[in-house]
Amino acid sequence: MAAHRECRRAVAFRRKGSMPCGSRCSLAPAGITEISSPHCESEDASMSIEKNEDDIGRRDFLRKGAAGVGASALLGFGVQEVEAQRGGGQRWDMTADFVTIGAGTAGLAGAVSALEHGASVIMVEENFDIGGHGMVSGGNVHLGGGTSRQKKFGIQDSPDQVYNDWVRYDHRESRYSDRDLVRAFADENAPAFEFLIANGVQFTDEATGPGSASTVRRQGTAVQWPIKSEIMTSEPSRRGSGIVRALEKAARAKGAKILLKHKMTSIVRENPSSGRALGITATTEGRALRIEAKKGVLVATGGHTSNVAFRRMFDPRLTEEYQVAGEPYSRQPGDGELAAMAIGAVLWGTASQTVEAGAWLNKTAYIGCRWGYSSLHWPADSPIFDRIKATGLANVDWQNVILVNQSGRRFYNELATGHEFLNAALGYSGNSTKLNGGGPIWAIFDADAVTRQKWDPRPPNVDPEYFFSADTIQELTRAIANPYQTRPMPGAVLQDTVTKYNSFVDAGTDTDFKKPAPRYKIQKPPFYAAWSTPILHDSLCGLRTNAKAQTLDMQGQVIPGLYCAGESQGGFAQHGLGRAIVFGRIAGREAAQSRART
Repeated sequence: MAAHRECRRAVAFRRKGSMPCGSRCSLAPAGITEISSPHCESEDASMSIEKNEDDIGRRDFLRKGAAGVGASALLGFGVQEVEAQRGGGQRWDMTADFVTIGAGTAGLAGAVSALEHGASVIMVEENFDIGGHGMVSGGNVHLGGGTSRQKKFGIQDSPDQVYNDWVRYDHRESRYSDRDLVRAFADENAPAFEFLIANGVQFTDEATGPGSASTVRRQGTAVQWPIKSEIMTSEPSRRGSGIVRALEKAARAKGAKILLKHKMTSIVRENPSSGRALGITATTEGRALRIEAKKGVLVATGGHTSNVAFRRMFDPRLTEEYQVAGEPYSRQPGDGELAAMAIGAVLWGTASQTVEAGAWLNKTAYIGCRWGYSSLHWPADSPIFDRIKATGLANVDWQNVILVNQSGRRFYNELATGHEFLNAALGYSGNSTKLNGGGPIWAIFDADAVTRQKWDPRPPNVDPEYFFSADTIQELTRAIANPYQTRPMPGAVLQDTVTKYNSFVDAGTDTDFKKPAPRYKIQKPPFYAAWSTPILHDSLCGLRTNAKAQTLDMQGQVIPGLYCAGESQGGFAQHGLGRAIVFGRIAGREAAQSRART
């Protein structure tokens, strides 16, 4: 779907003459060169813009114009002929010092950092807008070590304290981390926080935390970006827009070129398994282009949880039915990791991915919809609601429902939230045609539950593909038509499950799963089945790097010119935005200060 449709805005382009392919536009950021190539079409070399009534100005032009123009003529920039053969006999369509794959939190931090150290920057982003998971996150940043914010609230902290907290053997999120990375993270915490402040990120005036492995309060929560049309969810708890939009603004002001709707297809290295990373290949609207990175390429594509084959390397149970937090706005397909692995990079810290720590998998909070992550609510005014389709029903009391697997059987205490519950949900459901993965989980309830919860079980609150109703339990099982329900739920089994549960309510005791004092029978039609399948979140392992965010190969040797940060980076399993910002900033600085390839 075109960017302007997804944003519910429109930009109309009209051709306004042409610029010869050998000319250079004065608008091109310093250090960024566009090079004539077989992809160049001189008639598109200059473009102007006509705004529709709902266009919001320059940011919308940049966002949608970059998405809609071919590789040869982005935003009206001219092209310049340079040497066709450069470094390994490569021909490039564009060139800059530093190229980021991804314009999420890590990529933006890397871009701004590189720009501050004198490098030219091109950012390649597959989505129609920037931000990735950071855009729809809570905006919570765990950075300490003696920040100005901590000093304001009288919080005593130091880099050594940060380090000691994140190498604790008694904490599952910290015990498997690469301590070289933790040391670098600790030392860079306070400078990274001040970097955010200097680049326009605002934080709420409160001290929260400590959370996770931290022993002191380090969490800062960003103020939501004030322009509603430039955020993906208006929910007050989703403040990550205040971080990524501020960094985007800083990056553009400092001269970054951001190429939206450009998909990276490979990382170019001098030789398949030796030499330095030279740049990347990408596609946009069916056109291919090659982008040279004279100083470095940053892999910041956001992890692998959306890639079923990739995530099943760590846990074969995580089959296709499990959705991912942040989707459908931000996917984590693992393409950055795969492209880097194709030229010699390796994964690192894989134990963290299977340790059952942090937010690797979560119980849903919004039922009856595909995208129901515990703290990410999609309101109907979201600019991408046509993708989301339903807000979901907020389930504030699990006493109102029972949870059953695809075979119609309860599997655990519905009030539970921990890893024991999640493991039960991923357990074998009895479906012999699907041995891996637990299959869909359905919340079963009746009309009385709807009244108690004050639900309105109609679109757009529910998605007809993930929410079903009927006048009898037997009819309900026949009504369930969902692509992940691979065989019909047996009506007799679900009827027996409901009858048995109602007897537990009469007795006041759940003898199967010890649900405390079951309260409500499921007895008044209509009856409902609402999607309640667990949701994946964090990528807790990724590419191996050193403390300078340089990507390493199987022998622990640096792949020159290749960097990694964010959830694509392995070796440090911290949840949240802190590590993405720290290592993105390190990568940008280190690349900018390195010697350019000639």
